[in-house]
Amino acid sequence: MSNQRTWDVLLRLWTVALLGAEYAHSSRVPPPNPLEPLLAHARDLLAHARDLHPPARDLHPPAYRVFYQTGESEEDLPECSPWTVCNKVDIYDSPRVERQCRCPRGPPCSAALDPSDGHTVTDKTRHFKVCEPTKKLAKCRYFRDVTWTFTTFPDNATQQIIHCVCPKNSVAYIIKRQAYQTGQGVGFHYSFACSPQSRLRCERKEPCRLFTVKKRPQFEEVNTNTLCQCPHAHHCPLHHLDPGVIPGKTYTEDAIRTYSGYCM
Repeated sequence: MSNQRTWDVLLRLWTVALLGAEYAHSSRVPPPNPLEPLLAHARDLLAHARDLHPPARDLHPPAYRVFYQTGESEEDLPECSPWTVCNKVDIYDSPRVERQCRCPRGPPCSAALDPSDGHTVTDKTRHFKVCEPTKKLAKCRYFRDVTWTFTTFPDNATQQIIHCVCPKNSVAYIIKRQAYQTGQGVGFHYSFACSPQSRLRCERKEPCRLFTVKKRPQFEEVNTNTLCQCPHAHHCPLHHLDPGVIPGKTYTEDAIRTYSGYCM
């Protein structure tokens, strides 16, 4: 019998037994409940079924929008290599999960918004989830160590591998871009390192934040870079559609447009 049918039968038994118990309880002179043995039996069966088939954990709450980098289901995803990002959780606008690959063993890839789940490397408004515990990752040294590598393939698929974790209050930046040729076309390999967050005060008419918006088939992918700190009693826009943001250059070939945010 399938797991679903087992649960359906048990729930029906449980409902019938509860109705009998309710009837017995509502009578003025409580008669002996003839369904009491059935109630006890259903209780035992439910406990046994929970031990054998615990309910599956919901990794994608209903509020999430879930996208698949390859295909349209878990079966279409490749198996993750060691320290490969399996989920990208973006909280820039409304929460979005982009499935990258399947964990080869152990629990499924986390999609929790909580960055303290033990499987998350954060970068601004994005949470990079990995199959392995992040406590095993070393701390990156500023400007020297590669925190992650990002590879694009000719078929528009990507792969991101984490090598170390940036120190707190730092940002990742590109230090190298390499093109490579395959039989299917040209791909690119990017390397990122860590830099301390800028503490410089913004000069007059100087943008405090840069937004890079890339059009994807299903959504917009937004990357933010803080350039300087606003003066006292001012704030820097957090969204590229907020007041104080001015559109910048458009790169048609890459479907990218930039925006500059100014202190308000």
